[in-house]
Amino acid sequence: MKLRWIDSEGVSERDLAELPALRKRTDGFLWLDIPEWSDDAEAVLVNDFQFHPVAIVKTKNRNHVPRVHVYPDHVFTVVHTPEIGAGGHVHYLELDQFVGEDFLVTVHGPLNPKVPLEAALRETQAVAARIDSGRLRPASPFALTYAIVSSIARREAEMVAEIAGEVGLLEQRVMAGEDEDPQKFLSQLFAARHGLLTIKTMAEQGSEIYRRAIKLTKFAPPDGLELMQDVLEQYETVAHISDSQLRFLIGVTEFYRARTDTKMTIAAERLAVIAALTLPITSLSSVIGMNVIVNDSTRWIPLIILLLIMLVISLILLRWARKQGWW
Repeated sequence: MKLRWIDSEGVSERDLAELPALRKRTDGFLWLDIPEWSDDAEAVLVNDFQFHPVAIVKTKNRNHVPRVHVYPDHVFTVVHTPEIGAGGHVHYLELDQFVGEDFLVTVHGPLNPKVPLEAALRETQAVAARIDSGRLRPASPFALTYAIVSSIARREAEMVAEIAGEVGLLEQRVMAGEDEDPQKFLSQLFAARHGLLTIKTMAEQGSEIYRRAIKLTKFAPPDGLELMQDVLEQYETVAHISDSQLRFLIGVTEFYRARTDTKMTIAAERLAVIAALTLPITSLSSVIGMNVIVNDSTRWIPLIILLLIMLVISLILLRWARKQGWW
């Protein structure tokens, strides 16, 4: 756990033992970042901050959807950050936040064992680095959480841009008519679709959470509500962009599948023509052939007549298939 005190003079790291005294000060605000859940972290949330038991349980356990709980002196939110893993799987990196008038508590996780802790701490560490260097001077906990969640929204937008680049290359290959392994190529298309759909879902859910928080939060100052409104709009922008890119990808996928299905249909029609041509011949040869070709002698005249009948039938069927436009 890392505790920081932020005031007009800057930021300073503090020992956790100073937390009770810092809670009484009014000349700044504190930021407590909890990278991983532990009994010590739970004790701090329960004893020093006296957060609601329901919110603490939500923080301890994994939340598969964003959440918001508004209390008289603080608001509790759960948001997610996307992280693309092996095989195109998108991990949900959870960030829980308690935002009050004079404090911000951020709790990370629980994490999938396959996700490194550094990935979950990416946004908070980036904001902390900006504060430590003096490039960012948040005036309130709302300004601090705004910087963190804005980083999440920017990352989602960057991921949409990366996937859009991949979709553009896939679209070029489709339009160029390159010979592709259909199963492999469709897997690439659907992996991109899954990524876009996941980011779109996260952004839409995040916007709904902040819309609800803005409506119910009464203790926040006007500038804090404005910052929350801006976060809401950022999420909505990401959702709209990912949705438009998703529709484009669906169009590319449908075009590729239509062309592939057309090839399969043409191949099936040609096989049907071959079957139609060979079926009468097979029938005649199976029924009559045994009577004109025998071990002792061959009946040449019936055999020639039979072959001519087969040829005539084949030509008639071939001409009929031509008129039908099958070849």
